[in-house]
Amino acid sequence: MITVPKPYPQEFRDDVVRVARAREAGVTLAQIAKDFGIHEMTLNKWMRQADIDDGNKPGTSRTEFHELRDLRRRNRLLEQENEVLRRAAASLSQELTGERLYPLVNELAADRIPVAVSLRALGLARAPYYRWLAEPVTQTEWDQAHRANALFNAHRDDPEFGYRYLRDEAAAAGVSMAARTAWKLCSANAWWSSFGKKRAKNGKKPGPPVHDDLLAVVDEHGVTRHRFSAQQVNEVWLTDITEHRTREGKVYLCAVKDVYSGRIVGYAISDRMKARLAVAALDSAVARRRHDGHDVSECIGHSDRGSQFRSRKFVSALKRHGLRGSMGRVAACGDNAAMESFFALLQKNVLDRQSWANRDTLRVEIVSWIERTYHRRRRQDRLGRLTPIEFETIMTTAVDLAA
Repeated sequence: MITVPKPYPQEFRDDVVRVARAREAGVTLAQIAKDFGIHEMTLNKWMRQADIDDGNKPGTSRTEFHELRDLRRRNRLLEQENEVLRRAAASLSQELTGERLYPLVNELAADRIPVAVSLRALGLARAPYYRWLAEPVTQTEWDQAHRANALFNAHRDDPEFGYRYLRDEAAAAGVSMAARTAWKLCSANAWWSSFGKKRAKNGKKPGPPVHDDLLAVVDEHGVTRHRFSAQQVNEVWLTDITEHRTREGKVYLCAVKDVYSGRIVGYAISDRMKARLAVAALDSAVARRRHDGHDVSECIGHSDRGSQFRSRKFVSALKRHGLRGSMGRVAACGDNAAMESFFALLQKNVLDRQSWANRDTLRVEIVSWIERTYHRRRRQDRLGRLTPIEFETIMTTAVDLAA
């Protein structure tokens, strides 16, 4: 059976195109493609699509493609709604109440017509239907439960936010409410901003761990140390977030490092340090490893106790990809020292080399240094003076031959 490789993450494609467009005179696309480990034809295809998206060449842009897909989805919904109206035409009248039509909704659902489509086509409210179907619940209680749930999810992902920001996050998730309503719900459930409380002597009070520390090893003297070693790829991954200022604002980088070779297998860059940044970096790492034909299940994903890594979104992402979460102690930088050493190199070689005018310029430099210099030119003593890419290529080939 022929296995079709999975596509590269879109963020990685955009970064490669940025680097290619910003290349110096004399640097060919073939060299850029080699630096990033892709085929030159692939890079040409990505650049053609970017030119189409920017309006520089004729063709179907990604935005138009998504719009066409949405239109097809809407057409499918309209066809379903027409089927609902056709089936209900014989019984619809002004005398019929909503409850008289609820059995028809169940009948249509059995014929694979979504309940939401049937209710919308019949002009019925969703909450009364489910109240009739299950148990009596007032509309006010139903709405308050959804609002409280949206606020709780936002508070768990970003405990630094007050009720006003939590209300904005809930609205972004599709649950709108008045500011007074958000305050009452947050007050009743004690969902306060962590900045609004008195801090401990050593700064912000850390949150509880959501995973055990799978890398901790206690020696014969009772001292806890960490095992930053692996016998194969995708056995142990480390992740953390660093930040740097530009004149335009801060840039946040979340990177995922494979302990076996030291390779940065995934990363994400944003102007906000939220849970979705950590999730995007993890998704990028999984997608790129699977694109290379690697199995990442049972890999250990180790991090500190930052709120981004304790968030519901990140924990769900670990479970979705089959990874095992691991988390270090509080105020113990050595628990993730191997990741901190990479950030120290990045700080010395890129971030502190000059003052950065804007985020895009710094982003291109970070990506170029990781893919071109760190992965393919910077030799490491612990790897036998090989680069991470060379080490993985040689060791993977040896394993395949031995098998």
